[in-house]
Amino acid sequence: MVQGPVFETHFPQLKLVSRGKVRDIYDLGDSLLIVATDRISAFDVVMLTPIPDKGRILTQLSNFWLNFFSDTVEQHLISTNVADFPAVCRPYSEELAGRTMWVKKAKVLPFECIVRGYLVGTGWKDYQKTGNVCGISLPPAMQEAQKIPEPIFTPSTKAEKGGHDENVSFDQMSRALGEAMAGQVRDMSLKIYGRAAEYALSRGIILADTKFEFGLIEDRLTLIDEVLTPDSSRFWPADRYMVGSSPESFDKQYLRDYLVQSGWKVTDPAPQLPPDVVANTRSRYLEALERLSGQGLAS
Repeated sequence: MVQGPVFETHFPQLKLVSRGKVRDIYDLGDSLLIVATDRISAFDVVMLTPIPDKGRILTQLSNFWLNFFSDTVEQHLISTNVADFPAVCRPYSEELAGRTMWVKKAKVLPFECIVRGYLVGTGWKDYQKTGNVCGISLPPAMQEAQKIPEPIFTPSTKAEKGGHDENVSFDQMSRALGEAMAGQVRDMSLKIYGRAAEYALSRGIILADTKFEFGLIEDRLTLIDEVLTPDSSRFWPADRYMVGSSPESFDKQYLRDYLVQSGWKVTDPAPQLPPDVVANTRSRYLEALERLSGQGLAS
């Protein structure tokens, strides 16, 4: 295993097709390698300082959830074991180990499939202004971090690199995908969230909200990309949860709070993160993995 954080990967014999905020994606012909680096973003800005082991934590947790939901929804994972990867990957086995998913190619649906179970973040800001969240009416006089009576599905567009996701209505999604497919995506998102939230609570964690991505493989709806990680979800410790304020979390909210308190603005250049912020962010991600999967970081 290569030591030290991985900010960016370079594999000359592999075809790089995308370098996102966190993941480097390589095309293997009929399949892909999704390599989770240790980059971290906040407010759609990639920080200059990586978080050690973050990519390995994300990959291990996604693998856990994909196995957890193997009886619920089709998914794109072939293997996370580098010994299974195609021969062309062998020169890079050490760099790929622990942070890579070998997956089937899918026709990606152009929406982030967001499920909200609690009133927080941009949903809380929207509710304060309108009494709605993404156009969905909620009961009056709700408080920050309060549980929503029933989880709501609030899709958004997937932004191009450097852009921002934009909330859309379910009707807009239906017009783009067709009513039947949009309904299938919504229902599956809510079903997965419900099962995950129930399980997480049994492990002492509240799943406040999350986002999924789906694609089509042979015209079948397939769960793709990362699943229920601290990058794509809000995780709160159940024993410290209080309605009326933004709870302590096992996700990127700690970093967002630090940036806001530091006076940094999204229009400023990306900052270097101090060692204590790096260490505290890593410990939160690692605790989410340990609590949810029951396992520590694989060696």
